[in-house]
Amino acid sequence: MSPDRRPRDGGAALSGEGVAQRQEDYASGAPALHAQGLVKRFGALVATDNLTLTLMPGEIHAVIGPNGAGKSTLIHLLAGTLPADAGALMLDGADITRMAAHRRVAAGLSRSYQITNVFKRFSVLENLLLAVQAHDGGGLGFWRPRAADHDLYDAAHALAHECGIDPDHLKRAADTLPHGEQRKLEFALALAARPSVLLLDEPMAGMGPDETARLTDLIESMRGRAAMLLVEHDMEAVFRLADRISVLVYGRIIATGTPDQVRNDAAVRQAYLGDEMDVSPLAAT
Repeated sequence: MSPDRRPRDGGAALSGEGVAQRQEDYASGAPALHAQGLVKRFGALVATDNLTLTLMPGEIHAVIGPNGAGKSTLIHLLAGTLPADAGALMLDGADITRMAAHRRVAAGLSRSYQITNVFKRFSVLENLLLAVQAHDGGGLGFWRPRAADHDLYDAAHALAHECGIDPDHLKRAADTLPHGEQRKLEFALALAARPSVLLLDEPMAGMGPDETARLTDLIESMRGRAAMLLVEHDMEAVFRLADRISVLVYGRIIATGTPDQVRNDAAVRQAYLGDEMDVSPLAAT
């Protein structure tokens, strides 16, 4: 059985029967992504230190930690843009440890970036058409507008609708969109690959409160579309969205659990959250 995909009121943690069912689901299901013993060194610096992490189908699993904890390195290792010095990585039961980044995308592992990553001078629709065609076997090298290809256009418009992109924006150059709208476009481009696992690398970076709230709603609406690994500094978004949270400090995961378990973990408070959680409305029980 896959994890319960129902939205939760304000991100409130499951309790009682709900927690028990969720833990049973995780114990009985096969992981969507499993990293075992990942190590990455940069000279004397150990950025990831024998790191093990499991992402279950349909769940949103957040990774939090202070600056320099190794979060961005972890995303690079999972995406294949950095090679691991040791360890193994399994995607839907297949070993992808030595697989190149582009082959991981084809296998079902997509990524969004801290810095918005779109073809800025192309229109929103052209960006979507490129993404759909690239993951439909058409590639990018021979792209040209194909007005007669209704399936291609239908898929691009469906992605735009699913990700809340205003139809009036489809003909605009991507670099003329507000930052939050560019993030929506990037999210749509990642979903074009029809991934089983989606890596979200600080999607709220650079956003104001209103844009953050809208993107949080979008990610919530995508719950169950793919398993999502969320690296994010916005604690309100993390505790609203996450089914489970792993805390990364100095390249090691010091705790993994439900939002309530992590919120109340003394070691986590001492190492990372500290007084921040004491004053946050999310600290209320």
